[in-house]
Amino acid sequence: MTLRRSVELATAAGGRAYPKPTVGAVIVDAGEVVGEGATEAGARHAEAVALAEAGERARGATLYTSLEPCNHWGSNPPCVDLILEAGVGRVVIGARDPNPEAAGGIERLEAAGVDVELAELWEAKVVNEAWRTWVARRRPFVTLKLAVTLDGRVTVPGRRWVTGEASRRLVHELRAASDAVAVGMGTLRADDPKLDARDVETPRGQPRRLVFGQGPLPDGSPLELLTGGLADELAALGEAGVQSLLLEGGPTLAQAFLEADLVDKLLLFVAPTLAGDGLAWTPRLGSPHDLVHLSARSVGEDVLLEGYVHPL
Repeated sequence: MTLRRSVELATAAGGRAYPKPTVGAVIVDAGEVVGEGATEAGARHAEAVALAEAGERARGATLYTSLEPCNHWGSNPPCVDLILEAGVGRVVIGARDPNPEAAGGIERLEAAGVDVELAELWEAKVVNEAWRTWVARRRPFVTLKLAVTLDGRVTVPGRRWVTGEASRRLVHELRAASDAVAVGMGTLRADDPKLDARDVETPRGQPRRLVFGQGPLPDGSPLELLTGGLADELAALGEAGVQSLLLEGGPTLAQAFLEADLVDKLLLFVAPTLAGDGLAWTPRLGSPHDLVHLSARSVGEDVLLEGYVHPL
């Protein structure tokens, strides 16, 4: 499916358009791909890249794009204008743009006589999941990450780590891809975590390192203390441009964020261990929380369970 190819292009680009969304686009004429591309860092949008490659063969062709073509002037001209100028006959869109400043591309294309199909493909939304939440909810996309044993414990007696080396390396990659990383005061006092991304590439630089709680912080701590209400602190982070927040705290922080309905995605690293004793991660919640798009994959000897709390 060529629409999925546009999503693949956006995914492979690795968020290089950050802090803007990264998009993929493919142009097909007479069953042949004649142009494709992804958003360039600080430069052309995906549609512009694909249209330039297609040239005259874009006229009457079908454009597949992972995100609704933009309908406003920013650092680039509106993609809708380029599509209309090129004479594209049909546009298939992976997901609608949640940004009210850029939306409206679908309506303009239809008004100009272009055949438009909106797929609302889940995978197209996942590519820019943090940006989508930041734009629509004015707060960071919150990922709750926990490492647990098969019997649900966050500690194993006599061991420093719950999960294996492969899982711990992946966590550093998650930190490098996040705007901010946070724990609660309990985790800070127990583990004194650095929360930086180590031994991995950090194209965005190190994330902001935060602690939610009343403090005080230990002398010389490099972490930032956030003492306000969770919703207020997230709103302030969003205002400061923080699109993604990785929570690495323990059960207390997990419960607080889940009860406040401020978790968007859950990552549960499950180790092949029965601890038999220790602190359980499962918080007491006032109501059930159903996850969607639940998946599982192996990470070394561990299993990573991933699910979404909120729709994108």
